[in-house]
Amino acid sequence: MGEHHHHAADLTLEEQASLTSGGDSWHLQAVESKGIPGYMITDGPHGLRKTAGSSETVDLDNTVPATCFPPAAGLSSSWNPKLVHEVGEAMAEECIQEKVAVILGPGVNIKRNPLGGRCFEYWSEDPYLAGHEAVGIVTGVQSKGIGTSLKHFAVNNQESDRLRISANVSSRALREIYFPAFEYIVTTAQPWTIMCSYNRINGVFSSENHWLLSDVLRSQWGFKGIVMSDWGADHDRVASLNAGLNLEMPPSHTDDQIVDAVRQQKVDPKQLEDMAQGMLDLTDKASAAMDIEGYRFDVQAHDDTARRAARESIVLLKNDDGILPLSTDTKLAVIGEFARTPRYQGSGSSHITPTRMTSFLDALSDAGIEAAFAPGFTLDDSEQDTALRDEALRTAQDAQTVVVFLGLPSEAESEGFDRTTLDIPRKQTELLTALAAVNKEIIVVLSNGSVVSVEPWRKQAKGIVESWLLGQAGGAALVDVLFGSSSPSGKLAQSIPLDLSDDPSTVNWPGEEGHVDYGEGVFVGYRYYDTYDKPLAYPFGFGLSYADFDITDIRVDKTGANTAEVHATVSNTSSTPGAETVQIYVAPGKADVARPVHELKGFEKVYLEAGESREITIPLDERAFSYWSERFDDWRIEKGSYGIEVGTSSRDIIGRGDVEIDGDGRRMPLDEWSNLEEWRQDPIGAQIVRRMIEEGENGRLPVIPQDNTAVMVFLDTMPINSLSMLIGPGGDRLTTYLLEQYRQAKA
Repeated sequence: MGEHHHHAADLTLEEQASLTSGGDSWHLQAVESKGIPGYMITDGPHGLRKTAGSSETVDLDNTVPATCFPPAAGLSSSWNPKLVHEVGEAMAEECIQEKVAVILGPGVNIKRNPLGGRCFEYWSEDPYLAGHEAVGIVTGVQSKGIGTSLKHFAVNNQESDRLRISANVSSRALREIYFPAFEYIVTTAQPWTIMCSYNRINGVFSSENHWLLSDVLRSQWGFKGIVMSDWGADHDRVASLNAGLNLEMPPSHTDDQIVDAVRQQKVDPKQLEDMAQGMLDLTDKASAAMDIEGYRFDVQAHDDTARRAARESIVLLKNDDGILPLSTDTKLAVIGEFARTPRYQGSGSSHITPTRMTSFLDALSDAGIEAAFAPGFTLDDSEQDTALRDEALRTAQDAQTVVVFLGLPSEAESEGFDRTTLDIPRKQTELLTALAAVNKEIIVVLSNGSVVSVEPWRKQAKGIVESWLLGQAGGAALVDVLFGSSSPSGKLAQSIPLDLSDDPSTVNWPGEEGHVDYGEGVFVGYRYYDTYDKPLAYPFGFGLSYADFDITDIRVDKTGANTAEVHATVSNTSSTPGAETVQIYVAPGKADVARPVHELKGFEKVYLEAGESREITIPLDERAFSYWSERFDDWRIEKGSYGIEVGTSSRDIIGRGDVEIDGDGRRMPLDEWSNLEEWRQDPIGAQIVRRMIEEGENGRLPVIPQDNTAVMVFLDTMPINSLSMLIGPGGDRLTTYLLEQYRQAKA
């Protein structure tokens, strides 16, 4: 990692304190006299956003050119971790050129509700998918000696009141839904930094949450890097430092608070030294890449990577009568301003200046394909312009096929606020209705960072292409897919509901009086829709192809007490090359807790030439069968039969095998608050209860009326400290007997 090894012990108290706050808005704090540089850290979940002006200003628009890769809204639909890793490598090269030591991303917060304002830069409603895809950004960037910042830790699932709101959420939902993407990336890839979120979790700010930053992140998951605050999330320097926050951003120029706290013994000098040492280690790790002079990244190669990433992000939702792919000699009309002015990224801190920009119209002319164009509508929220409408209808009337670009204007989706509706603007859907009246051959291409409702208008289109936000090469990628040089292979990382009110979090969205209750628990997204059999527009994991696939020879092998592996053969049965994503869902049987009907626990994207077959193997580890037990405060694996489902979406299950899992054999110790049924289900307790009944029949203990079903129903549900309620004074003797015998058996 370069020549540098700095030690916090060599620094003064003041110098150590200074390292726990930034040098300015975009730089780490230097200690010139000790040879410690103040490297730059800057935004970019999907490309570098480096301010071109002075470093103190936050000018979101004046930034150095960088490749704009598809934001996570798109890239997550690729289901291709290797591709995500390549995007990460390219982002790192741009950081090396621009002397940026840490790029602030990826953001792996869960898409709890489709209205979330930053859904466009988050990965999925499913934590397994989010973790296993976004890890590629971390491994890719860090393979080149540049750091990442996994964010926003944790439970930052909305923009409404995000700076203060308390997300009130059960520990089970935290461990099963909101933590696993962070946990997986920490344990497999060790991101150099983690950014904590603005919000409170169950009343405590993330930035001063010792349980979150020290107990869970460092002790339980073994995180070795530093934790920085989101910009302005640190409200108490001393409490945050004690909780395990290494770095306050941006600086509030309050380092003296830390120095005073150490002198007053409110901060252990060792804690400050540890937090400062983390900052020195970060600087040392980045030094090799930061010492590279004159590096220039390959602008064309990165644009090619962005184009490939965009192609795999596109999801084909509907293709009636095989309207797609288009033939290049089709008489084509292109309607919609988005075809000329693409929505290629979200707004807010991730907004970047692309190295080049290819709209769909640009890409058509680059490919020598002729098409008539009419903008159809403006992207602002002014009333529909009848002249634009009439021009669009004339253009569509004369065409064989019409490609209509619809979507959300950039003002609709940004950091800082949540959306208020799933609908695309009315003037756009009204235009579609008018177009459908003059031409039946319609393909809709959507541009949006989170789900939009398709139900009101989808019958008016034969083809629907969900293109999300595709980055700077999205226009070229759409031409590749629409004209069939590439088969679409994207799959939804987010369910598309029929109506916003179908989403289970809507009842608790976006909260009230400073808190939001996560009342749906673990039933987020498809875990809710599939468990309660709710109709959807398009299910999680869904996406069509121009190729046809078969999945056969499905076999589930048990590989350990609580592990398994799934084998299957995937075949391309068509004359078109393409890719199918095989998805493995684990379906628990009857459980002690309410569990979703199935959960994604493995996937593989398989590229096949026409007629090609391949066998795949997907392992399932212990976590695939576990739930978080609040009683044990730990992961539990129940003994029993688990269904292993092989599907092409959460609703398209092709085949299924079963596996008998041994379970972890753990039981809660029995006590006076355990009920009689729990005593009877426990291996030790069952023997004691049997003896107690025998002693009753021998007249040595009060009798349990076993032949009276009604009484037994009550007794079974009763904690044993209440037996006297039904049995009379002798009930206490039974309680004493049970507890005494149990104590002896345990000893």
